[in-house]
Amino acid sequence: MAKKKYYAYSFGKEQGVTDNWPECQDIVSRAPNAKYKGFETRDAAERWLAAGADYKIKHIAGEAGVYFDAGTGAGNGVEINVSDARGSGLLWKVLPEKELNESGHYPIPGTTNNFGELSACKYALMIAMRAGIQKVFGDSSLILDYWSKGFIKKEMNEETQELAREVKKLRFLFEQNGGQLVKISGGSNPADLGFHKG
Repeated sequence: MAKKKYYAYSFGKEQGVTDNWPECQDIVSRAPNAKYKGFETRDAAERWLAAGADYKIKHIAGEAGVYFDAGTGAGNGVEINVSDARGSGLLWKVLPEKELNESGHYPIPGTTNNFGELSACKYALMIAMRAGIQKVFGDSSLILDYWSKGFIKKEMNEETQELAREVKKLRFLFEQNGGQLVKISGGSNPADLGFHKG
């Protein structure tokens, strides 16, 4: 069953949210300069409208915290991103800026996307702990439910196992001090690299 989507539309002084694409399409087809965008929740759609219905706004996250993601698709292998709730990159806080690309992402060529997610989780935890932030958000169940807890197959290469051990220690310290790792959907992740989006 497909997930329900919400569509925000705005033109002139008219704006609103509908829960089906045909209705939104009908509305915006009559307005030559209409803006519209799909969201996973009505709340996110309404927040986009309240922020000015600006296409430059990649995500409107609802909760303060540190967000992480990894992805491939820019043609250079795996990249990772760590951001705040508005999608502003934070990796410069823990990595030399010269190692980041023009988007503020950290490229890790020659690795898997899962290794990238685990690396991004590591940096997100470091940033959150340094700033006293209590929540870290990610969209990878494998990382949140297994690898960051040290549950990793013995067949994995030593570099991945070592990183998993390091992240497990960071997660333990983070949670001991009241921190929480939270699973969110990819479409709600402001750190999403956007490579898979149309």
